[in-house]
Order: sequence, then structure tokens, then C-alpha cells
Amino acid sequence: MKKLLSEFDSRRILVAPSLLAADFAHLADEVKRIEEAGSDLLHLDVMDGHFVPNLTMGPPLIASLRKNSSLPFDTHLMLSHPGKYIKPFVDAGSDHITFHIESEDDPLEVIAAIRESGVSVGVSVKPKTPASAIAHLMDKIDLVLVMSVEPGFGGQSFMSEVVPKIAELRAMANQINPRIHIEVDGGIDGETAKVVVEAGANMLVAGTSVFRAKDGAENAVARLHETQKLLPPQK
Repeated sequence: MKKLLSEFDSRRILVAPSLLAADFAHLADEVKRIEEAGSDLLHLDVMDGHFVPNLTMGPPLIASLRKNSSLPFDTHLMLSHPGKYIKPFVDAGSDHITFHIESEDDPLEVIAAIRESGVSVGVSVKPKTPASAIAHLMDKIDLVLVMSVEPGFGGQSFMSEVVPKIAELRAMANQINPRIHIEVDGGIDGETAKVVVEAGANMLVAGTSVFRAKDGAENAVARLHETQKLLPPQK
């Protein structure tokens, strides 16, 4: 049974650790560890080596993880042609699919294909892509993913210049579709989380700061959840 983002309250802080920062020699144990730490979702970064300069995971790995976790799988397709891969990732166990507005496929066609696959849908924007690029899609999606680093590699530093865009997207969502989740990915930790939540984000993707937290994943996840009090009210 798929766990769609529409089942989550967009007024709640959701923590989605990125598997990219896990110990790949012990993935099942790593996923169990962050699940027991109180994570809400598992963020899966899929890269094709063309849209971004890195290769990561495919459907077989996700299918293996699905057998070992009850967490909703938040799958981020950093692919030039995401439309070709929706079905394989949904069949592997993804509960949600996000693709990039900068990809080469028609966004309306990709959204329709994701909907037809029975999962929730998100659109991602790179740091330099303006909020206006997805304004025409806001009534058709469940999530906007704002990249706060250039996509491709984990462990990068947070780009503060994206903060105004987060606020712009939240204002846009409040007007068009208040149920939209605003997710931020890149350099998120206990401090940068405060900044993006105050701007209107409610979903936090955190890799290094959770999987490699010196005081443990449970404390790291708790720090992110504590930003709930900073989430501005919807207007």
C-alpha cells in the first residue's frame, strides 16, 4: 500500500534523511537505524550521470530496501528523461516521485504519468531556477523540492541565496494549493533547517547531518523536528 504525500499534513515538519550519506556496505541496517530514530520518510537520490555528474542507485536497490523498511520512499529523479523510469521506480517500491523541471521531458506528461502510476508527484528546481518556472504546475503537484546545493553530490554547503525562493514558493502555494509540501535538499542541519523552515519549508532532506551525526541519528532527527515551532502560519 503506497503512502502518498497527500496523507501528510503540509503544516507538519517532515524529516527525510538522504540515503546518499549512508554506509552503503550496510544499507538495510542504516535504513533501520534512521527509521528507529523517528524519520518520517527516506529520501532516495537517483542520478543518471547525464543530468547530473554522478551515478547512484536504480530500481533493484530500492526494491531490496523496500523489503526492509516501512518508511515512505521519497524518490528524487535527477534524470534527463524521467518519464522513462517512473514505472520501474514505482514498481520497486517508491511512494512518491519528484522530477526536475529542467529535465528534457514535457512536465505535464511526466506529472500525468506519475499520477497514473498511483503515487504522489513533486517537481524540483535547481538553485538558479526561479520559482516562476513552475508556477503553472502548482495546482497539479503535491510537492516542490528546492535544491539548496547544485545537485549531484552529497555533503555540499547550503546555498543561502535560495531562501527567498522558498518564501516565494510558499506564498504561491498558499494562494494556489496550500496542501503543497515545500521540501529543501542540500546542506540541511539543525541550523540551516531553522532558516528554511522560517521561510516556509516543511520537508527537510538531511544526509550527512543525520546519518553521520556525532550524537546519533535520533538526536539529529529530533533537532530537525524541533523547527516545527518556526513554521510560519498559512495565510
